[in-house]
Amino acid sequence: MWFPRVSLLLLAVAAVRGDDSIDAAEQVPASSSNSSAALFQAETVQLTNLSLQSVVDNNQLNSSDAALFDFADGNLAKRGLFTRSSAACKTGPGDTWWPSSTIWQIFDLLLGGALVKPPPIGAVCFNDPFGVYNAQSCSDVINSWTDSTLHVDHPTSIMNPLMQGLTCKPELGPNGQCTTGGYPVYVVNAQSVYHVQLAVNLARNLNIRLVVKNTGHDFAGKSTGADALSIRTHQLKNIKYYAKYQDSHYQGAAFKLGAGVQASELYAAANAKGVDVVGGEGKTVGVAGGYMLGGGHSPLSSLYGMAVDQVISMELVTPDGRFVTANRDSNPDLFWGLCGGGGSTYGIVTSVLVKAYPKLNKYSTAAFSFATTDSVTADDFYNALNLYMRAAPDYTDNGEYHYWFVLPTGPGSFMFLMQAWFAPGVGQDVLQSRVEPVLDKIRAVGIDVEATYAEYTDFYSMWQATFPLEAVGSDNAITTGRLLPRENFLNETRWDETFSVLRWTSETVGSLVFGFTIRGSPSNGVYPDNGVNPAWRNSSMHAMTGIQWDQDITPAARSAQASYLTNTIMAKWRATCPNSGSYMSEGDPNEPNWQQSFFGSKYPKLYQLKQKWDPTGLLYANRAVGSENWYIKGQDPNIAMQNGRLCKA
Repeated sequence: MWFPRVSLLLLAVAAVRGDDSIDAAEQVPASSSNSSAALFQAETVQLTNLSLQSVVDNNQLNSSDAALFDFADGNLAKRGLFTRSSAACKTGPGDTWWPSSTIWQIFDLLLGGALVKPPPIGAVCFNDPFGVYNAQSCSDVINSWTDSTLHVDHPTSIMNPLMQGLTCKPELGPNGQCTTGGYPVYVVNAQSVYHVQLAVNLARNLNIRLVVKNTGHDFAGKSTGADALSIRTHQLKNIKYYAKYQDSHYQGAAFKLGAGVQASELYAAANAKGVDVVGGEGKTVGVAGGYMLGGGHSPLSSLYGMAVDQVISMELVTPDGRFVTANRDSNPDLFWGLCGGGGSTYGIVTSVLVKAYPKLNKYSTAAFSFATTDSVTADDFYNALNLYMRAAPDYTDNGEYHYWFVLPTGPGSFMFLMQAWFAPGVGQDVLQSRVEPVLDKIRAVGIDVEATYAEYTDFYSMWQATFPLEAVGSDNAITTGRLLPRENFLNETRWDETFSVLRWTSETVGSLVFGFTIRGSPSNGVYPDNGVNPAWRNSSMHAMTGIQWDQDITPAARSAQASYLTNTIMAKWRATCPNSGSYMSEGDPNEPNWQQSFFGSKYPKLYQLKQKWDPTGLLYANRAVGSENWYIKGQDPNIAMQNGRLCKA
């Protein structure tokens, strides 16, 4: 055990001195990376064996307290024997090994004030128990609830509140119930590698659940968890451009990005340098976290491949607390797993180095819609939809990316919306020559349809004009998807089966069907050997659907709806392409055979790497590699809510 009296004495001495921190950090050279790119300033501030020992030698901490923050192989931790990974469940409030308020204070002193204990985002709408009720703030939260920036800017909020457990819904205040639920208890606003290391070591040594959040742009609840300590990487915003980066494997333009950089920031930086980069469609999506580590599809994927295919090198803190470089020469096995094996699995990435491409001459888009009318029957509508969808391989062979929706608009009424038919590298005239033959076939069915076209001289302008900020925050729906392989479109029998299921989902079930016409491999067919789901490599479409329920539904009925989506609707989808898979970041949070669906043939190697790099299971995320070794107490069997205690399976 640690010595609380000594700890309190140290805190009292610090208070008398006016100290607001205990500095256990060491400044290392920016050139100390095992990459040709220098470390960011935030990465040069690190915890080391010597720096931690120094605060003991200087009587700022006793050895027992310091051991809480030591590395897995550190001498202090070995002497203190603080690792509690053999416990049946992660340590929670009230447990023997849950830190006392004094230890949390010491942690904050070491962090220089970067530790916060935020109430839930909806707490401003409730009188109790957090004592932060404010009518105006409550109104602001409710009115901005679907704006993703609201959740990005909050330390713990996520964009899919269903996965938090719905324990603090703003509209139920001020006299309703609000609890922390599936939100973390404490958050480290990480501003350096040192901050990340301290959090990793404390969580590992005391067996506390650890989660990682940049933006919270996550459908499966991977960036939240009950009784957890959270590392918030959102402030790691550095961006550096290398016009002529060179190492033994790559020569060319590159960007180094901090873990907090979002797509909008990366695209703006690339535009300023006159180059293109592969990033997400969504404006608030983080680049270097779960998006990239899970593969990351992009408007440029059919041309250049997945976002993670662009990674040259990564810097990260591994579960033992050490700061390492991962690339093809340094820790190559870890690099392989990080590139597609998913976030919150092998470590906390602090920066990535990615390829940049010469700017193309032109970027063109088309948009159109058609719908059922008095003269356009449902059969006409789906015949027209079939004509568009069947040619998906042709579109992706051109390097294109399409974002579309099939919307039920009423009994027997439907609309197809092509939000973006994006063609990189060609002008409006070329795109029009591709689109109009498709529209002519639709017109021949008896549907009047016209497209609007636009041409841009840079990707950033196209992206800003074409992809609006999407609404988030729904707590009465679950979405899922399937990667439809090229062969399903080329084989007539398979396509008929596939389209029949898509139509049944839209027409009979009444669910929204939407998705991306996209291929997850470069146009030249050459992609790196990494942990990306093989299903991406021969896909021609990433099709999605979901199910929605009334707000006043009972928990049991809600669970039944989720089960219907997973076990009835998606069972039909899976049957059309049993050897394909699903995109982990936009798949079913309750995917039954998730190892195969999200990782395919890569899973055995990814699992072995998990046991090597995270033997104690410090990092857990729903449906992530190694998550089968854990379960959440009291969890709905059909909805992966994170508001229960995490325990060993």
